[in-house]
Amino acid sequence: GSFGALPEDFLELSQRVFSPVLLQEGRAAEPRHPCDRTMPLSRHTGQIPESTWTLGFREMTEPWKGAVGCLGVAVFFAMTIGIISWQALEQPPEEWVLRGRDAGMLWERGRGALLLRALPAGRPVLAIAVGSVPATEPPPPRDRCWHDGGQFCYSWEEDAELRLSLEPPAAPGTECYSVRWTPLRPDVTLKDCFSMANVSWYGGPSIRAQRWPLNGAESPAQPLVSGDLSTNPDGFGPVLERYFLGSTGVTVTVAPDVSLLLSLESHRQFCLETPAGRAEPLQYQLCVSPDVTPTMRNFPPCRSPIWRYHGPEGSAAKIRRGLRSLVRRLKRHRLQEGVVALGERGTAVLAAVDLVPWERRKRQVPALVEPLELSITLSPYASVTSPLFLRSLRGGEAAGYWLSRQPRPGGSSPDPTLLAHGSAGGEAALKFALPVFRRFPIFHFIPLLTTWKGQLCARLNVTSEAALGWYLARAQRLQQALGATYVAFEGVEGNSFLEQDVPAPAELVDDGYTEVLAAALATLGNGTVISAGTRSSHLPLFVQMSPLRSDWSHAGLKGLIPSVLHYSLLGYNFFIPDAVGGSVAGATPGDPELFVRWLQIVTFLPVMAFGTPPWLCCDTWVLNLTRQCIQRHRDFVVPLLLKYSEEWQSLGYPIFRPAWWLSPTDPVAFTIEDEFLIGDEVLIAPITEKGQRWRDIYLPGEGHLWLDTNTARVFDGGTTLRNYSASLAEVPVFVKTS
Repeated sequence: GSFGALPEDFLELSQRVFSPVLLQEGRAAEPRHPCDRTMPLSRHTGQIPESTWTLGFREMTEPWKGAVGCLGVAVFFAMTIGIISWQALEQPPEEWVLRGRDAGMLWERGRGALLLRALPAGRPVLAIAVGSVPATEPPPPRDRCWHDGGQFCYSWEEDAELRLSLEPPAAPGTECYSVRWTPLRPDVTLKDCFSMANVSWYGGPSIRAQRWPLNGAESPAQPLVSGDLSTNPDGFGPVLERYFLGSTGVTVTVAPDVSLLLSLESHRQFCLETPAGRAEPLQYQLCVSPDVTPTMRNFPPCRSPIWRYHGPEGSAAKIRRGLRSLVRRLKRHRLQEGVVALGERGTAVLAAVDLVPWERRKRQVPALVEPLELSITLSPYASVTSPLFLRSLRGGEAAGYWLSRQPRPGGSSPDPTLLAHGSAGGEAALKFALPVFRRFPIFHFIPLLTTWKGQLCARLNVTSEAALGWYLARAQRLQQALGATYVAFEGVEGNSFLEQDVPAPAELVDDGYTEVLAAALATLGNGTVISAGTRSSHLPLFVQMSPLRSDWSHAGLKGLIPSVLHYSLLGYNFFIPDAVGGSVAGATPGDPELFVRWLQIVTFLPVMAFGTPPWLCCDTWVLNLTRQCIQRHRDFVVPLLLKYSEEWQSLGYPIFRPAWWLSPTDPVAFTIEDEFLIGDEVLIAPITEKGQRWRDIYLPGEGHLWLDTNTARVFDGGTTLRNYSASLAEVPVFVKTS
């Protein structure tokens, strides 16, 4: 395979061909007898008889001499190319670059991809298409970490450097690899794409029309940051983790300090890439285990159901009358339990913080919703026209209490009128607040204005301990003054700096705002609800699910179970689903069948929430069914949740589990998105198609037995029940008996 080991005949032939050329260049030779030309060419001698070649060559004409020389050169290059081609053909299309005990990484030459395979059988686990370096240039053998068996390093000298390393296992039975790409030029964009071929993927961000698995989702490349789906339906939702789980037993966990974009290409791949022109590394960890089982990280009690108040909010008096009217109706219909939830606007009006001192309000607040409990709603936003914000400006506190943008050194301060550019309602609000801004020392405080519910607002500065302390103390005083048991915080998600393309402080890059604020809000106690979650699943908080459409699509009812599985897989087991029937106007508002099928699903979730009371939307039998479902939730579901919350805390297992949890090797189970398990013992298989009275039901867990709670029939696990009956008044529920 090298030139030092060429065949002896080839060496002799090359000498015979090239001797005339050397002689022509001036190497002298003594003449010999012409008969010496009859010597066989294959003769083995210590030296080539130069006289023979010399005499023969001299007798040749000039054209013949050139022809022989050209022929020699051609033969030499032909044989050289042949040897190199032979070497290339003999090289395998895949080559190991790093091997562990249970798995290993390979480089695929043809398409330029990293492959992860399980050992010893070499089972394919993952294929990563590398989009930032030349695909045809194979890494081996230029391993710059050859001295360390636990690492592999390679550099595409004009593009990027790759470093693979074995990492300590995250859990017993797993093996982990760190992958780090470093750009070598500022204009290099790093991009790795993870194939969906033969792999079902779960985790990552929530989206508007949630899919389970993630393979069916589609999204252009955008920052992997939580957001508000009501204002940006094509973005990512409020619950998001940098964690992806594949059905082959592989997990992809992205480093928290890496800014990146995520794109989803339906049924093809999902891609992670660095922002253009930033010259930042792309780093993530791959872990492989024998089968698909997630590795994760206090159950906050919450009364159920939740009744959302949608009455008049024009004044505090109207709100109090509306709350009491709702409580009377609930009592009349024998639904006098749970929580009455007041929205942000109603909370602000009822609190009247700009008119009534706290001490007076504490004495005059009656029990507004007895015997039910009250939930109030706050957000980290303050309208620039609100007394709260303007009072903070006058008091000189704004520089620390609200997010700001600092002018560049030596630059002029920006015109405040530009800060509201593109904001709905910004002109009118800014016209009111502009005189205040002009009197304020703008060089020290430039508010980062953003839009919240149609109003131009400033946002709480969570990097300031003083601001957080002030905000939490205010929330506690308001909770006490209004006699509220729960406080819900909206607007926790999103990155205001990213939305306005403004550089953010280091601690607020990506989802830093959500993470910091969630940690602070957790100190308020178990009665806290937040609208987003990222790296906060370990906190004792309830997470409010995104609103869903009032229809049968994946943006409505069909997206409910995929969202449940997505939230629970990421560790957010205690969530509040959207109101029964959906809260965003859809194609079928006020549909009694939709209300019933929705009700049958939320019965088995942590909390039941209602926006439209059943007596307003449906017939009497639906009202009776609502009472039955509430009782079933209290007597059957809550004890199950308490049982499996202990397992979640001790082992990290999700409470709401997909069908593949009990059938981790059955490909059929990987794509089931309309069933879910509570723990290992209860399977719920509701109807999610309009007008349907039957469905196919997959019973997971080969070797187990399942009891239908409606008919008392028993079925084997690992089978599919075809066309199983489910009337409008019932939902198929199975209990595992063995």
